[in-house]
Amino acid sequence: MRVLENYELSEGCIPGETTLSDIPAVLARRKDMCDRMSFNKSQIPTALVERLLAAGKKEHPPVCAILGGILGQEVIKSISCKGNPIKNFFYFDAADGKGVIEDIPAPAAS
Repeated sequence: MRVLENYELSEGCIPGETTLSDIPAVLARRKDMCDRMSFNKSQIPTALVERLLAAGKKEHPPVCAILGGILGQEVIKSISCKGNPIKNFFYFDAADGKGVIEDIPAPAAS
């Protein structure tokens, strides 16, 4: 998302106006940003960038409802101290309607 946002800002595009024809430039921006941040670009798959660009300006109210429900559930878990909360990141894939929880541990002390 940051790569796409950075590309749109630098090119003066209105958010959502980038298309699949912009893929080469967006992927070049991904490489530049990853190099600058010492981040492995394989963590931002090309297929994900393509799907984000293909979505354009589409809005997905059902996705908002699902994520809102999950967030509400997490707030209740936190307040009631029952159950383990989602750690770090929850990725929802609107294409297949499934979510994945990624538990990314803190970096080891050096």
